Amino acid sequence: MEGRARPRVVYIGGAGRSGSTLTERLLGQLPGVCTVGEVVYMCQRGIVEGNRCGCGEPFRRCAFWHDVLAAAFGGWDKVNVARVAELKAAVDRTRFIPWLLAPAVRPAFRRALDEYMSYNTKLYDAIAVVSGCGVVVDSSKNASFAFCLRACAGLELRVIHIVRDSRAVAYSWTRKVRRPEAMVPSYLPTNAPARTAWNWSYQNGALELLARIGTPTLRVRYEDLVAAPEVTLARIAAFSGLAVGDHELGFVGSDGKSRWADLGVAHTASGNPMRFATGRIPIRIDDEWRTAMSAAQRATVTAVTLPLLMHYGYLTRRPSA
Repeated sequence: MEGRARPRVVYIGGAGRSGSTLTERLLGQLPGVCTVGEVVYMCQRGIVEGNRCGCGEPFRRCAFWHDVLAAAFGGWDKVNVARVAELKAAVDRTRFIPWLLAPAVRPAFRRALDEYMSYNTKLYDAIAVVSGCGVVVDSSKNASFAFCLRACAGLELRVIHIVRDSRAVAYSWTRKVRRPEAMVPSYLPTNAPARTAWNWSYQNGALELLARIGTPTLRVRYEDLVAAPEVTLARIAAFSGLAVGDHELGFVGSDGKSRWADLGVAHTASGNPMRFATGRIPIRIDDEWRTAMSAAQRATVTAVTLPLLMHYGYLTRRPSA
């Protein structure tokens, strides 16, 4: 792949259950864009666990990922998954963000980071070659991984910072959701509202810092995306360096009462169950938390996340449905 321009990487960051999968799926319908799910978990969930790709095939039987891993490493069996996991644990953690701001200060850390990023950049390059797309969308979400990418020389990185009301996120994490990608029945983890609230604050606060130190970042509220998908998606596309018009956005529509999008197959390595959805899917606000969440839980989450809730406008205006 020498001599080929490196793809632009659009990274979708934010707290889990904030709408990253919807954002990614909509972006993936635009020309020149390849969406690949949560790349940070591809080794573990794809190669090791053998979960299903977004196309429905077991990861190791997916033709797209077969070609990508062949182009990047010579095949999936040539990937040293244990080494990748070791490197991730050594550099890609929330507590290492201060180190990621100045990795050269710790030479051993810098070497581990460079090795970790060489694996990921080979993967991005191969995705671009196999897909023929100049933009690769990674919805790994974690702020620490975004900081790792920021430290990678020669990588054109743009970050979509997706935010959602912390109380909606906290309630979502209490619900039992089956993992459709797993080859054996299992469920996504659940979290107590207070724990989710702290994580929401950490992740969003770190992504705010990433923007402040100069990484091109666009903040998007999930509620605004659902309320006005065409307008919000056009804004995201422009930030991502994509020229789109009404024709390219024609897969999003409304019948006056509801909004929807026509989605094709996506080769996503990991993510929310929505990554398997194809055809016409509804776009609507999920605000069950307003009636189902207890007053005590709501008060706890509001208190923990208050500064950013105010900063994002959730206490001064209510998004339209």
